[in-house]
Amino acid sequence: MFLGRWLLLASLVGALAGTASAGFLVALEWVTRWREAHAWALALLPVGGLLVGLAYHYLGTRVVKGNNLILDEIHAPSATIPLRLVPLVLGGTLLTHLLGGSAGREGTAVQMGGALADQLARWLPRRERRLLLIAGMSAGFASVFGTPLAGAVFGLEVFLLGSVRYEAILPSFLAAVVADVVTRAWGVGHTHYPELAAVPLTAAGLGATLLAGALFGLAARAFAGLTHWFTAQFKRISYPPLRPVVGGALVALAMWGLGTLRYAGLGVPVIEEAFRHQLAGQDFVFKLLLTALTLGAGFKGGEVTPLFFIGAALGSALAGWLPLPVALLAGMGFVGVFAGAANTPLACLLMGLELFGAHAGVYLGLACVVAYLFSGHHGIYASQKIGQAKHPLLGRQAGRRLGDL
Repeated sequence: MFLGRWLLLASLVGALAGTASAGFLVALEWVTRWREAHAWALALLPVGGLLVGLAYHYLGTRVVKGNNLILDEIHAPSATIPLRLVPLVLGGTLLTHLLGGSAGREGTAVQMGGALADQLARWLPRRERRLLLIAGMSAGFASVFGTPLAGAVFGLEVFLLGSVRYEAILPSFLAAVVADVVTRAWGVGHTHYPELAAVPLTAAGLGATLLAGALFGLAARAFAGLTHWFTAQFKRISYPPLRPVVGGALVALAMWGLGTLRYAGLGVPVIEEAFRHQLAGQDFVFKLLLTALTLGAGFKGGEVTPLFFIGAALGSALAGWLPLPVALLAGMGFVGVFAGAANTPLACLLMGLELFGAHAGVYLGLACVVAYLFSGHHGIYASQKIGQAKHPLLGRQAGRRLGDL
């Protein structure tokens, strides 16, 4: 009875999340192509910010916290997540990308998956509602990146730092797999990255990996800290809809000053470039700054794909200093910075294996673990709680939210 019920519920969650992500990815590809063909659209970014700000101020005060709202409901279930979160975050994200904001897509898919799942949980006991929310997050993540294993573990790992809640393992895996299958069944593909070649693990390679992992963790910590700092600064503007207007103007001016739209949107072409040859050191810095500014001002999207950009660009830049191939370093940075920023090292290792193959698994795993440790008790999700401290030296802080530290 238990297995049959969760098979049905998780399949429904996966089908809903996979369909939503398929539509979102198709629309996102269209707005990205349009923006690339119309560079002048960047001038309208403050106007887009005003529309996003007004929509959330008058229609979405309950859902403005985004991913953190879902995490809060998992920790302390209270009220059903309003279904209007779906069109709000979808429209806000597409508008952000249409006009050149530097943002991602994971947050949108995870929020849609969680909100849709919660509509099925209205008549479930409190404990089971939490499981369905976790499954919704897994489904959204898996479907938007085409990584069902990473998606399943992401939902289990993300809400409680240092712990994995195995009570949700069945619904999370079922929902993630179904969501990925449904997204692909709609004919929607995903970015293909090169398979990393096997590299023997030497003393020099091990040392380089540990150093790179530490740098990835520090980059993740810098991104999370700067995003939260920008958010706090923009909150000084008393009328919330004006925050993304000011932020949009600053982002547009910065990109005009740099003379390039290289850092607008997802930045997937630059990520792919990072695997082919060494990038300049400023690429990861500019993407980090512009994404933190975009999201801190209140634009919608997500942090993960920009984190892929930051990590791959940083890893690629390190190829001139460390005795490892550029593609391997880019792949290590791709998953390592994300592991440190989201505090999900297991999910990021699985993502690396799904995207880049198993030959470089040892390097990818070490990069994720070291980055996770070096990011400390910091992260992109303020509502993430500490289940277990990363290291005894960081103190006993179990049960505290990262946003309260």
